[in-house]
Amino acid sequence: MKFVVDTNILMTFFWEYSFTRKIFFDKKFEFFSPEYSIWEINSHKLEIMKKAKISPDKFKELKKELIARIKFIPLEEYKNFLIKAAPILDKDDVDFVALGLKLKLPLWSNDRDLKQQSIVPVLTTKELVGFFYLEYD
Repeated sequence: MKFVVDTNILMTFFWEYSFTRKIFFDKKFEFFSPEYSIWEINSHKLEIMKKAKISPDKFKELKKELIARIKFIPLEEYKNFLIKAAPILDKDDVDFVALGLKLKLPLWSNDRDLKQQSIVPVLTTKELVGFFYLEYD
């Protein structure tokens, strides 16, 4: 299964006992995200370290692991889809929707506003976990 991943999900990768981290390492899944999300992670570094209770070195180590696991796509590759994604209310979400359109993939996000749009399908972590467990029943 392939998904475009929102930054709010990527940030949970830094939590030590995060179930999402297990999903990121499951070989049945392939993940994509705009390069823009790396900038967002860096801009929230202090907040992430505080919530995850990790050191700057651990943050750097985990970020390296995250970057190795997710395919980060440059704006140049999906910029033609930004106009179709423009009706999204939150400008921070436009890149994710545009990338979903480009790759013809659903988004993995817990953002309620993204769930309200109908341009691309959105699955929450809870919904994805449901798929995850169905695979192992």
